[in-house]
Amino acid sequence: PNRERQEAEIRPPKQKITDPTELSDYRLRKRKEYEDLIRRVRWNIGVWIKYAQWEESQKDFARARSVWERALEVDYRNHTLWLKYAEVEMENKFINHARNVWDRAVSLLPRIGQLWYKYIHMEEILGNVAGARQVFERYAKFEMKNGELGRCRYCYERAIEKLADDEEAEVLFVAFAEFEERCKETERARCIYKFALDHIPKGRAEDLYRKYVAFEKQFGDKEGIEDAIVGKRRFQYEEEVRKSPLNYDTWFDYIRLEESGGKKDRIREVYERAIANIPPAEEKRYWQRYIYLWINYALYEELDAEDMERTREVYRECLKLIPHSKFSFAKIWLLAAQFEIRQKNIDGARKLLGNAIGRAPKDKAYIDFEISEGEYERTRQLYQRLLDRTKHLKVWISFAKFEATAGLEGSDVAEENDQALLLEQRKQCLQRARSVFENAVNHLRTSAPELKEERAMLLEEWLTMESSFGNIGDVSIVQNKLPKKLKKRREIVSEDGATAYWVCSLLYEEYYDYIFPEETAPQNLKILDAAYKWKKQKFSHTEE
Repeated sequence: PNRERQEAEIRPPKQKITDPTELSDYRLRKRKEYEDLIRRVRWNIGVWIKYAQWEESQKDFARARSVWERALEVDYRNHTLWLKYAEVEMENKFINHARNVWDRAVSLLPRIGQLWYKYIHMEEILGNVAGARQVFERYAKFEMKNGELGRCRYCYERAIEKLADDEEAEVLFVAFAEFEERCKETERARCIYKFALDHIPKGRAEDLYRKYVAFEKQFGDKEGIEDAIVGKRRFQYEEEVRKSPLNYDTWFDYIRLEESGGKKDRIREVYERAIANIPPAEEKRYWQRYIYLWINYALYEELDAEDMERTREVYRECLKLIPHSKFSFAKIWLLAAQFEIRQKNIDGARKLLGNAIGRAPKDKAYIDFEISEGEYERTRQLYQRLLDRTKHLKVWISFAKFEATAGLEGSDVAEENDQALLLEQRKQCLQRARSVFENAVNHLRTSAPELKEERAMLLEEWLTMESSFGNIGDVSIVQNKLPKKLKKRREIVSEDGATAYWVCSLLYEEYYDYIFPEETAPQNLKILDAAYKWKKQKFSHTEE
């Protein structure tokens, strides 16, 4: 019944404004209503806010600002007024006006955290990170000035959380660390410095390193100071490798610095970054310095880190990276094989050296390995394979010396127990070595007769070996093959093929020639034959 008797709410009819005069009358009437209302309820902030918002709806922003400013004169301590005022300026993209409102708000009501954070949020949205950082710093300084250390610390923490990736974050970290220093919280300050050094790119952390070193000198112990100085040097190396990543000497210095610190993770990180800088061309001269990064890395893992599996992996990756079809490094194959031997993995070492023979240009290391293992038959097979590839003088001499001593390592013991057996072994060694020398001499005589000096050197080595075997050796075998060494002269021919002249006389150079016995006999026969023909011709002329 009461509801039935209740009168319906009386609402003014909606007006439709059709011309400027009507609009002007409407605005004048509304302003008069608001002005009358605020005269009656001056302290009612809600009325002021509605009045300002209505002016905003009419796009008369100058009048709207006037209303906000009059409201603030009534109650500037009301933070809601400031929030609403700044939000209106932001919504209508009056950024400088909004910034002015926030600046006044945080100056007059610095204890209202919401004002600070709203101000910072606006600068973040605008991408003005430097502005946001400045607001944070003002806020923190205010809290510090008023002894609110917890609130100040919270302010810095919020700032780091939001602005740690900023290009100028270094300034913020330094300010935070210095705040903790003033609070006598040296461990906190140290943690902030170290966190900053780990997160800020080295190229932007110069001032940070300087402040950190000064901090450690003031508050740190010997270890802390050394660590700070290492950090400063680390920064310098980072700058150098950033500018010139293929300067391997800088990487070696950087690695030595980290190894002096003894932190495995850091050492490995620098090694990995260094070996990632592969030489620009597949030419051995570019790789010769680079390859020692891998060698040092492997030796570090084996000797210092004592991680054998990582050592094996380093050697494996290095050998995989080298373009063996163009060049190789016998040293790497040998070091990898020697590592496997130290791990008692003989099969692994043999496999590595077997691969080396097929892919690397040098394979003497495999031969030395098999000799050390007492595998003489395998060694002979390797020498034969090597001679299939090259008939170099050094290979023949090395093969012969191997045969001359193969199996005689226990000669002292054998001499005491069975002298006859030792003598027989020595004879067998001599015969095998002699066979190698004979093959070598025959090859040089028939296939490379121009290499006379090499054949003479080979015979000298053979003669020395025969002498070393004492009574069972036979130097006469070699002496009958030795050449005569003659000094001769020959004309100097210029590069264009013409004979060179100097002061109207020929230029000559001296050289040594070797005349072997087998060359002397035919030469003598030729001379006798020529003499016979001359004599015969002379007698025939006389008879005529």
